[in-house]
Amino acid sequence: MTASITGGINIAMKIPSHQYQATIAFYRDVVGLKPFTDKAPAIGFELGPNKLWLDEDPTMSQAEVWLELFTPDASGALKQMADAGVVRCDAIEPLGDDFRGGWIMNPANVVHMVREPDAW
Repeated sequence: MTASITGGINIAMKIPSHQYQATIAFYRDVVGLKPFTDKAPAIGFELGPNKLWLDEDPTMSQAEVWLELFTPDASGALKQMADAGVVRCDAIEPLGDDFRGGWIMNPANVVHMVREPDAW
């Protein structure tokens, strides 16, 4: 069986503290994207049909972009990926015991959340 996987709507940018305020100002003041604060303290911006989340992370030395993938069967999709040698990285950020999904990395070490669309 091949799990159905599609692109999600959330893009997270994990940003070091020393770049966080300037990055917010860039998207708000320079680019002119509309901000929202549904999950404060993170700030988000409307990025077309997507949501760009800016998360401050004082432990990071450089920014990372994290992507989201949707699937109706997270356990099946994650098993399919594991069978293909995809690296799981669930310890990177806790999602909760009841969360239907998990974290993976692509071959270029870009983090992806694989989840059922209604998992949050």
